[in-house]
Amino acid sequence: MERIDKICGHALWRSYVEKNRQLENGRIFCGHDTGHFLDVARLAYIENLERNLNISKELIYAAALLHDIGRHLEYLEGIPHDKASAMLAGDILNDCGFDTQEQNEIISAIAHHRTAETAMKDDLAGLIYRADKKSRPCLFCKAEELCNWSSQKKNLKLNM
Repeated sequence: MERIDKICGHALWRSYVEKNRQLENGRIFCGHDTGHFLDVARLAYIENLERNLNISKELIYAAALLHDIGRHLEYLEGIPHDKASAMLAGDILNDCGFDTQEQNEIISAIAHHRTAETAMKDDLAGLIYRADKKSRPCLFCKAEELCNWSSQKKNLKLNM
């Protein structure tokens, strides 16, 4: 997964992750950091294997590593982070050797990772959507009672 290593070492990716970290410093709720990105990647890949969807591991990891990199733009400029992350991902993907078709698929998954219609899709976007939602350990969160997520959205049971 050489291209995934390139994403993790890319100066832009690192700067976006750092901006998110600075803006979420002291946040008691779920964060948008590398731990979250990797949780999403691993959950999506596990579902991919369990359901025999045959989606490339590299595409899954690329989408997961990039899906929230624009969170800082939501805080600073009010741009929804799914749209901001999709905007920022293209240059990184291009620099890391992803072809146009792969870039389009990854960027589409990023742009739709918060769209309810994506939930039931058996494609990269659907995997990232579901993994993103499952990645939040609400059951064990100290801030769960203060969180504004509805009780229907919260992960109050272990979902396997």
